[in-house]
Amino acid sequence: MITELGHFALILAFIIAVVQMVVPLIGAHKRWPGWMAVAEPAAQAQFLFTAFAFGALMWAFITSDFSVRLVVLNSHSAKPLLYKISGTWGNHEGSMLLWVFIVALFGALASVFGKGLPPSLKARVLAVQASIGVAFFAFILFTSNPFMRMVVPPFDGQDLNPLLQDPGLAFHPPFLYLGYVGLSMTFSFAIAALIEGRVDAAWGRWVRPWTLAAWIFLTIGIALGSWWAYYELGWGGFWFWDPVENASFMPWILATALLHSAVVVEKREALKSWTILLAILAFSFSLTGTFIVRSGLLTSVHAFANDPVRGVFILYILAIFTGGALTLFALRAQSMEAKGVFSMVSRESMLVVNNVLLAVSCFVVFFGTIWPIVAELAFDRKLSVGPPFFNAAFTPFMVLLGLVLPVGAMLPWKRGKLGRTAWKLRYVFVLAVALGVTAWAMQTGKSALGPVGLFLGSWMVFGTMVDLWSRTGRSGMIGRLARLVRLPRADWGKALAHAGMGITVFAIAGLTAWEQEDIRVAYVGQPFEVGAYTLTLEDVERGRGPNYYSTTANVRVTKAGQLVTMMAPEKRQYPVAGMPTTEAAIDFRFLRDLYVVIGDQQDDGGWIMRTYIKPFANWIWGGCLLMAFGGLLSLSDRRYRVAVGARKSRMTGVPAE
Repeated sequence: MITELGHFALILAFIIAVVQMVVPLIGAHKRWPGWMAVAEPAAQAQFLFTAFAFGALMWAFITSDFSVRLVVLNSHSAKPLLYKISGTWGNHEGSMLLWVFIVALFGALASVFGKGLPPSLKARVLAVQASIGVAFFAFILFTSNPFMRMVVPPFDGQDLNPLLQDPGLAFHPPFLYLGYVGLSMTFSFAIAALIEGRVDAAWGRWVRPWTLAAWIFLTIGIALGSWWAYYELGWGGFWFWDPVENASFMPWILATALLHSAVVVEKREALKSWTILLAILAFSFSLTGTFIVRSGLLTSVHAFANDPVRGVFILYILAIFTGGALTLFALRAQSMEAKGVFSMVSRESMLVVNNVLLAVSCFVVFFGTIWPIVAELAFDRKLSVGPPFFNAAFTPFMVLLGLVLPVGAMLPWKRGKLGRTAWKLRYVFVLAVALGVTAWAMQTGKSALGPVGLFLGSWMVFGTMVDLWSRTGRSGMIGRLARLVRLPRADWGKALAHAGMGITVFAIAGLTAWEQEDIRVAYVGQPFEVGAYTLTLEDVERGRGPNYYSTTANVRVTKAGQLVTMMAPEKRQYPVAGMPTTEAAIDFRFLRDLYVVIGDQQDDGGWIMRTYIKPFANWIWGGCLLMAFGGLLSLSDRRYRVAVGARKSRMTGVPAE
């Protein structure tokens, strides 16, 4: 009964979304307050019905209701509760319901927190947001109904993909979806502004909190996915330039550019057209990622579906929203005249450089991701674009971005002097160079990647510290420290986000340059050396988990004769799914990870064992979390709440016709 109610609630949400899409738009055009006012209750009702539908599907998974087809295909009665819950979105139909649930969530939040928005703009924003919901409600109801019943319910289910039965993957999709589906709200603001024909400083302030919220969630989601790949897949890597990884990374890059571009709109009323275009492209790349994951066009270890019919439906959605938005952008481009002027040496100019580097790097990733498809369709050639291409093509733009970041953050608005700003950073530059040179002198036979990464990371982190300190004036040490504590949260948030970026850059470079790897056949009782450590395979045990069989190795690790740790790498076999997984054993330390993976047994009784020493591995995700925390701190600054920006009444431009 709950399943049928969930299906009915989904249909009602679809109908409400249609009303929300049409009535407020007409009301805004005709200036009818009553019709515009429909948007708020409709957005909230749409969210409540969608939440009920999502909850009904989750309840079916929790209770192992095998009369529901989706539960049969993606769950099992012996599965732990956490993975029964995550099974709700660990499949195509459930993940699309989560998709539209988040669209409705952001619409409801905009109706609640956008009280100070002009009524016409708010009505249009919520109408555009509803139109996105309408498209995906239709997609779910007509092609991907999650509430379909089984004619003859089986005794048990077919289990969830074993790779997804992991805490990292349980929380990764919701955070990721909150990120790149959340960019729908920035898209809605952009289209509403184009319809009204006005973009000004107030609009820039309204759109920033929504972009920042999506960026925070997307950062956390990508970090969780990277961490999962690191410890779960057994390859020992944190990023593989997989098409699905790229699908989430490209919107993150454009959202980062949009955040910085919106600052220029708010402060100087410049870059209006570019900011609107970024808002459109960021969400368009989110739709592109949805298409890639579900069309079967590209293969991936964590793609959801390979149904071309569904892929074509999503392709139509992508074409309608992206094509329609770009057409409207072209028609309204003349109305977005820039007002603020600034010199070539200014913070605005550096933010333009920042945007160019980010945008170009995004399209490099897009080109590498999509090129195998183009090559096969146009030239009938099967090509593979792997990490060597992405590392070589993407890295230079990030290096340039890291070099200009500390200088750009300290330049004044409108007009500045490069020499004066650079002089403030002289000690930081010398320190960063000294650290890089020291690393170069200490390493032997290694590439320059590690020292360059240390220089760049130090330059960004210490440059951020100088930027914060420069904001405290010249009132003496005690006075400056007191002012430092009282700096706005947005200033601290920006500093932490930039510092987190520097830490992540250094950690990636350090791990890539200084990692040690050992692959061998290990025998019980025979020690072997890896770097400064001695590893001994003590024994191999076979056991059983809730819904899998396991083979676990017990490995003793010593250093200079002293016990460091005992490690237990594991292989699991899930009989229902008929699929094995690898559970790496990792000894996490501040400066390094010791990473051990057990493989198959050989004919002579030995076991394949891979061992890695990974310096600064945890710093990668620590830097990502610091970036996210910095964004959260900025979001908590009252100056960046939508209602504050909405109190400004300086709405100028070409009125809607």
